[in-house]
Amino acid sequence: DDSDHFGKKRLDLAGPLLANLFRLLFRKFTRDIFRHLQKCADQNKAFEIGSAINKNTIEKGMRYSLATGNWGEQAKAMEAKAGVSQVLNRYTYASTLSHLRRTNTPIGRDGKIAKPRQLHHTHWGMVCPAETPEGQACGLVKNLALMSYISVGTPSAPIVNFLHQWHILDLDEYSDKPSATRVFVNGQWIGIHTNPSELMKNLIMHRRDNAIRYEVSIVRDIRERELRIYSDSGRIMRPLFVVDNQTQRIKITPNDIDMLQRTMDEKKNQDLAIEGQQLDDPYGWEQLLGEGKVEYLDAEEEETSMIAMTMEDLENSRKSIDPDGKLKREQVPAELAPDFDPAQRVKSTSFSHSFTHCEIHPSMILGVCASIIPFPDHNQSPRNTYQSAMGKQAM
Repeated sequence: DDSDHFGKKRLDLAGPLLANLFRLLFRKFTRDIFRHLQKCADQNKAFEIGSAINKNTIEKGMRYSLATGNWGEQAKAMEAKAGVSQVLNRYTYASTLSHLRRTNTPIGRDGKIAKPRQLHHTHWGMVCPAETPEGQACGLVKNLALMSYISVGTPSAPIVNFLHQWHILDLDEYSDKPSATRVFVNGQWIGIHTNPSELMKNLIMHRRDNAIRYEVSIVRDIRERELRIYSDSGRIMRPLFVVDNQTQRIKITPNDIDMLQRTMDEKKNQDLAIEGQQLDDPYGWEQLLGEGKVEYLDAEEEETSMIAMTMEDLENSRKSIDPDGKLKREQVPAELAPDFDPAQRVKSTSFSHSFTHCEIHPSMILGVCASIIPFPDHNQSPRNTYQSAMGKQAM
């Protein structure tokens, strides 16, 4: 397996880090009470709960970790992770946003290993290709792209129950049938299914209907005969428009755009009028997700999807298919088309005819600082990296 594949990586967020720290300190807290109780029993003294409890253990431990950035017990400072908490950068608005979306790879800075520092194809749309520091931390400190999102994590029990309802066979019933596919939930082998394409179709349908949470990732690996479902926290995901397989059009309609515009106008008017009022019937991101018109994919699931870069690609895909659904044999080269623009970028004519998703906008691959560079696609790549660093210092 590729250790630099972004689908295999998980990010530690503030919530789980604080939860783990609290667990550690609470364990120390209970251990101290137990020791006091043991001492009282050995010395034949009466046990008093007031003198057994040290009320500062948890508070002091949390304050120490947040103040120094050494994540762990103060006594074991050598084993603790360093630099976890940082002082938020407030030079400029851009530097604050950039700092909030910064990620760090815990690899020794002195080792001159090139592989983890290089841009990987699974970073597309997840982390910014331009914004990274120069020097030792180059490529190890990354910044999230504009629309990337980190999964919060959902319990896997409802998914496992759903799979059992869909006649999943137990591990001991395994027979080496050509259609038998192993089903994994968060890396745990749950069972075998003999009709994986139908199961996959149903899982995706339920995710788009909001019966399964939108951040659950469903990956079918046909070559390995595996169906992998992930619902854990820390996976980087990004939103994409869902494309209808039959019509090769995005599922968002002009009516949806009108409703979004109406909600925005109402909100603007409401902000000007009285604050604290609720909109009558708001239509926004949650509604688009709930109706299955926008979908979050992680790096693993992205590899099993066909993503159109622009709406133009979908249009070309539709043109290449006859009204009766058959593929037209020939594709006219772009330069022979009547509306050919010689200044336009040349696109390949050998495109796919079955897109599953469409990019919201190609510029969404950039991070906060790189996205404010005018025409970044007309620069040498190091210039964008330098501007991403210097833009944070501009007043």
